[in-house]
Amino acid sequence: MKFSEMKYDRPVFDEFKEEAEKIIDGFSKAESFEKADDEFLRWDKLSGHIETMMSLAYTRNSLDTADEFYENEVEYINETSPKFIELEQSFKKKLVSSPFRRQLEEKYGSLLFLNAEISLESFSPEIIPELQETNKLETEYQKLLASAQIDFEGEKRNIPEMHPFKQSADDAVRRAAWRAEGEFYNSCGIQLDEIYDKMVKLRTKMARKLGYDNFVKLGYLQMDRNCYGPEDIAGFRNAVVKYIVPLADRLFREQAKRTGFDYPLSFADSSLKFRDGNADPVGTADDILRTGRELYHELSPETAEFIDVMNSCELMDVLSKKGKAGGGYCTSFPDYKLPFIFANFNGTADDVEVITHEAGHAFAFYTARDLVPSANQSPTLEACEIHSMTMEFFGWRKSDEFFGDGAKKFRYSHLSGAIMFIPYGTMVDHFQHIVYENPEMTPAQRHEQWAKLMKIYMPWMKLDGSPFYGEGKGWQRQIHIYENPFYYIDYCLAQTVALEFWVLMQHDGEKAWEQYMKLVKKAGTQTYTGLVETAGLKSPFDEEALREVAVTAVRWLDENRI
Repeated sequence: MKFSEMKYDRPVFDEFKEEAEKIIDGFSKAESFEKADDEFLRWDKLSGHIETMMSLAYTRNSLDTADEFYENEVEYINETSPKFIELEQSFKKKLVSSPFRRQLEEKYGSLLFLNAEISLESFSPEIIPELQETNKLETEYQKLLASAQIDFEGEKRNIPEMHPFKQSADDAVRRAAWRAEGEFYNSCGIQLDEIYDKMVKLRTKMARKLGYDNFVKLGYLQMDRNCYGPEDIAGFRNAVVKYIVPLADRLFREQAKRTGFDYPLSFADSSLKFRDGNADPVGTADDILRTGRELYHELSPETAEFIDVMNSCELMDVLSKKGKAGGGYCTSFPDYKLPFIFANFNGTADDVEVITHEAGHAFAFYTARDLVPSANQSPTLEACEIHSMTMEFFGWRKSDEFFGDGAKKFRYSHLSGAIMFIPYGTMVDHFQHIVYENPEMTPAQRHEQWAKLMKIYMPWMKLDGSPFYGEGKGWQRQIHIYENPFYYIDYCLAQTVALEFWVLMQHDGEKAWEQYMKLVKKAGTQTYTGLVETAGLKSPFDEEALREVAVTAVRWLDENRI
């Protein structure tokens, strides 16, 4: 079914509640495994329908933030979704204590029960008011950024439309673009500070209502961390500082020399990888999409089927336009067993990475679409990001078609960028630990902390006082900090595994794809570390993983220096 034909009906809470309570009652009173299983599957179908309706509303709202109908629907969902969670928790309580738990585990696996127990620790009806207020603040943040109308070169532009200018080889244009965007963020800086301050306090209040000292514990529970904790992440951070920061620093020093800029770099100058310009895709958006189809037809029969469905059902909206929310994501509609890709093409290499990154997510969902229950279709988010980040590297096989004469530049930039990203992503996570461990910090103190962390994780950048970025406020543009606390480290953990796959690709591309498919097909039936083991790779919590990818990346980058 085409996306435009998918019918949306408001998920009316009272109707859902009536049906849900019948299922919960039937499940709790089941006198046989068969009856309990039937009610369990009824619940799975009902919750999948609610998820579909919510996903349709959010997606159509992000496609046009000025659409009043879907704006109202999102407001309704934001208000009622915590109540849905309360009913979901009621079912999970019955599930984990069911006398038929052993038989259900034998049929569906034990991980969904572990995840249910984690979920129960992260919710109480007491925190519904705070969840509702946080939802409203997230929508306010999205609308604030989507409202950007930046005067630049005679036109008003939104944030995604500024991106190509921020990478221009013309120093005057590039620096002016960074300044103009920075001035926009500064113009709403007080609002950004106020929104985040309220979020921090609301999340802290929720955590304390649940009996935790601060939001860190609750944040980890909300992220379904089922095989590691803050101590493991702290160890990963140390390994990043030990192995990756020195390598990234070396790469930025080489970049400064290559482009003729002083080290340390300004934000505007750091975005230019080559003096004659960064690698940009050749052709139009349609050309990129066509080459993407060719890539997936060449990779495997499974990916060929997937991309044909994505195109025939119009499951990708990738062009930037006025009123469209920024960023990119992949979502899914369980009722239709279909994913959807949302993006904002901007004429840079990011467009190609959308076709690989978000399609990696979509392909993983499509592969697992028939798994029952739906909880088994998707792993935790750090494992989901392995799907996407590794697919970016499989996309190298079509880099000549995507980038023409700039393909060598792209491959060099992509690999070096993967290395350079890990310190930044780790810094985002470290920043959030500090913020939530010290919730009474003022906005000014948060900016100071960001500036201090930059000296540790990004010593190649200088805070030169230029608008916003050069003032240590750049964290405010990172959507995840506002909307998905503690998510960002998932990218770093996944990037490490993706780089391990990249190392394997250098020796045996077929084996890399085979091991990737092993991981993808396990979907959500194993923990993150279990999936990495299934793929035959080292866990990122073993510092040898970071050391080995750093050594191999250095060698490749030296051999392919531009």
